[in-house]
Amino acid sequence: MTTEESGKPVRRRVTLTGISSRAWEHPADRGALSALRELRGFDDVVKAFFGMWNERGFRLQFLAGAIRVDHRQYPRVYQRYTEAAQTLDVEELPELYVNQSPIINGQAIGLDRPFIVITTAAVEKLDDDELRAMLGHELGHVRSGHAVYKTILMILTGWAAAVSWLPVGVMALRAIIAAMLEWWRKAELSADRAGLLAGQDPAASLRLLMKLAGGGDLSQIDTAAFLEQAAEYEGGGDLRDSLHKIGLTAWSTHPVPVARAAELRKWVDSGAYARVLEGDYPRRDSDGDASVTEDVKAAANAYREDFATSQDPLVGLLRKLGDGAADLAGSAAGRAMNWANDAARRGRRDDDPE
Repeated sequence: MTTEESGKPVRRRVTLTGISSRAWEHPADRGALSALRELRGFDDVVKAFFGMWNERGFRLQFLAGAIRVDHRQYPRVYQRYTEAAQTLDVEELPELYVNQSPIINGQAIGLDRPFIVITTAAVEKLDDDELRAMLGHELGHVRSGHAVYKTILMILTGWAAAVSWLPVGVMALRAIIAAMLEWWRKAELSADRAGLLAGQDPAASLRLLMKLAGGGDLSQIDTAAFLEQAAEYEGGGDLRDSLHKIGLTAWSTHPVPVARAAELRKWVDSGAYARVLEGDYPRRDSDGDASVTEDVKAAANAYREDFATSQDPLVGLLRKLGDGAADLAGSAAGRAMNWANDAARRGRRDDDPE
């Protein structure tokens, strides 16, 4: 199911010709970006970041201290990279680097010319299918335009640390950063879908998330048990656990691996993944016709659905409080209507001649 080099049959993948990034983008991710791009003056802000941040200097850091991947350097990685790009119909490959790190990781960064960086741990610990999914994940970030906004987030985070002695400035920046982090966590869910579409192997995408959680040795890890962890994380415990989860994720760029696994499985189970493979997906040539209003509505619906279906104890309590408030309001409205009707009937009787 991987490659001929490993002695296993090659998995046939469907080339998703002309696919738009909208096919894999989580509604909350797409809605947030659409609204952001529509803000008056936002393009000027982005251009200002272009001017203040020396992207060439940052790229030179990796050119000097990492390995640039091509057919001569890390040829196995390059082969998986070109396969992922071909499946997602990416014609111009961003530069790809491998840097030294014992942690499995990857990132897409840059403003004008985004590039991708993965770690040596990813190269050493991921099999071909898992590596293809990871590279597809990062290509998804680039195609969705995430790299630009992630880079801006990195700059803002640095600014927040630099002006930490100014309470007002920090509060304003922290509010912006918190909102962008919430968007970024949804962007990671989008990229997970892109990685799955690139590899078209749900088991490999799940293994990748398992390795991100617990290292590279899966001989001691059980898939079913890992998914049980995801279910327990989502709905187990009490209100204290809910508060701990808020603290765990509020300032994180990524959802926790078990939550990402659950979300990806939910997307597959919804039938959306199969529909894309069957050719039912938006095309790039129709991106200009996409409606910002519809994107924002879809984002709101996604949050509403998450709230309605979440097994988290705190969310469950809020739902009950909301239902109680609605019942109370409905009961009060009903009593007011009955009182008004009774008063009207009494008034008519008083007016009737005897």
